[in-house]
Order: sequence, then C-alpha cells, then structure tokens
Amino acid sequence: MRGRFVRRIAIGFGIFFVFVFLIGWLGATFGDRWSGGQHGGFFPWFLFFPILLVIGFVLFGRAIRRTARPIGEVMDAAEKITEGDLSARARVQGPQDVRNLAGAFNRMAEHLESDERRRRDLLADVAHELRTPLAVIRGRVEGMRDGLYEPDGEHLELIERETDVMARLLEDLQLLSNAEAGALRLHRERLEPRELVEAAADAFASQTAEAGLAMETEVEAGLPALDVDRVRIGEVLANLLANAVRHTQSGGTITLSATSDPAGVAFAVADTGEGIPSEELAHVFDRFAKSPESRGAGLGLAIAKSLVQAHGGSISAESEPGRGTTIRFVLAAA
Repeated sequence: MRGRFVRRIAIGFGIFFVFVFLIGWLGATFGDRWSGGQHGGFFPWFLFFPILLVIGFVLFGRAIRRTARPIGEVMDAAEKITEGDLSARARVQGPQDVRNLAGAFNRMAEHLESDERRRRDLLADVAHELRTPLAVIRGRVEGMRDGLYEPDGEHLELIERETDVMARLLEDLQLLSNAEAGALRLHRERLEPRELVEAAADAFASQTAEAGLAMETEVEAGLPALDVDRVRIGEVLANLLANAVRHTQSGGTITLSATSDPAGVAFAVADTGEGIPSEELAHVFDRFAKSPESRGAGLGLAIAKSLVQAHGGSISAESEPGRGTTIRFVLAAA
C-alpha cells in the first residue's frame, strides 16, 4: 500500500511537470507561427502560457488535496489514539489506496479498544473472584483476634481452603496468560490417542462413580499418533470432564471419545446433562464465563481453549438445553 501511494504521488508530479513542459514548448513553437513568423508580429501567447499554468496548478492541487485530506484525518485520529481516545476513527474516503489505509487504521483502533475493554473486564473479574475468599479469611482472622472464634483446626482449615482457592485462581490466570502470549513451554512427545483417553477416564473414574454417572470411552481404530504435551492435553481433558461431571445429574452418561478428522484426531467429551442456553454458548470459552450456580472461577474452558490452540488445534462446543453438551477439539497428527 505504501509503495502504491508513493508511486501515485510520483506519477502526479511527473504528469504536472510534463504538462508545464508541453505548455512551454507549445508557446515557444507556435508563438512565432501564430504571429506570422516575424519579430514585429504580435500574438499574446505569453498570456496563454500562464493561464494554462494556473489551470495545471489548480488541477494538480485538487488531486493532491483529494489524497492529503483523508490522510490528514488518519493522522488526526492517530494523534487522538496516542492521547488515550481509543474511540477515534478516520473517515473512509479518497482514492482506493487511502481508503484501504483508513480502513486498516480503523480495524487496528477497534482491536485496541476491544483489548482495553477486555483488560478492564479482566481486572474487574479478578477483583470479584478474589473478594470472596479474602472476605472469608479476614472475617475468620478478625474473629479469632477478637475472641469470637477459637484458633482451632476447623477455622484454620477454612482459612487454608480459601487460600488454596486464591492460589489456584492465580495459577490459572498465569497459565492462561502464558498460553495466550505464546510463552507456554510444551514438552511434546509422541503419544497414541488411546493413551490420553484411557488416562483421563481412569483419573475421573472415582468422581463419576461417586456422582452416580456412567463413563464410556470410544476410540476409533487406526488413529495416527500425536506430537503433544501429555500434561497439558491431560489438563484439557480434565477440565472438560470436570465440567461434564458438574453439570450432569445422577444417572446420566459421560462419553469420552477419539475419532479421525481431516485435520488429525478429534477428541470429544459428551454428557447428557443440563446443556447450555444458546445465548451463553457463544461465550463458553471466554474468561470468567460460568453459570450462576457454578462454584469455580470460570477459567476452565478458557484454559482448555488456550492449551489446544498452543498445540495448533481448534476447539468448539455444541449443546442442546436439557439434552446435554459436547465439547470437541482437534489436534494435528504427528
């Protein structure tokens, strides 16, 4: 775009100077001819030359102004953004190259404004999530200090539990931040999809049994091996299974499967639980997105998405309220 713009300006200057040269050449060539070829003759070609020159300046000035004005608006909008006004936008006008420039600038400004909004929301959500355990800890400590509570094992255990909640939240946020920034180190190894499925199912066997749920595993034969981080993909499956257990009533079924996909291997966790309302389904992978009755921080699916994307994969969710939810992610074959 920058190269085309520079060429456009250079061509404009070139045309202008060619125009001036032609006017001078015409005046010098045809001036004597129109005056009869004699020095004593008279033809006011010297008046004709400045008139054409003025016309050339006007036309060239209009062309420059048509390009410079929208560029000036982009510069003004950029100045506002540097001063903190992220709502500033440039009007899309002028030649096509300048319109493309203004459009690209506006898209950049929208991304900056969206990132700033997400940053503020993140800080508000973190403060909200930390407020409850801190209030519990402070209340218990003040109560023990004032003699309302005995500093026994019960109260100290409650304080320790709330401290663990805060520590887990901070660890999740750090993991999520590193994954989104591409700073997460992956210790890849060649693994069979069946290994990942069986390890996750074994880890949740006791939880599903206690909740009165049936756990089923389905692994398609002949699946290719994967080059993944065993621990991180285990965390993804654990997050998905934990959600499924939490939102499926006793007597329901959770199915963990691995099947072939054009992009590699598709893993899915399907439950017969309560499902997700359609208006919430588009935001299930957002930070702190959770149902009102959820006791977690709402970071599990956001972390799962970031870990899958760190492996170069993709993740999606399907749900029908009252019928269940399926979370599916795809990883490339080794």
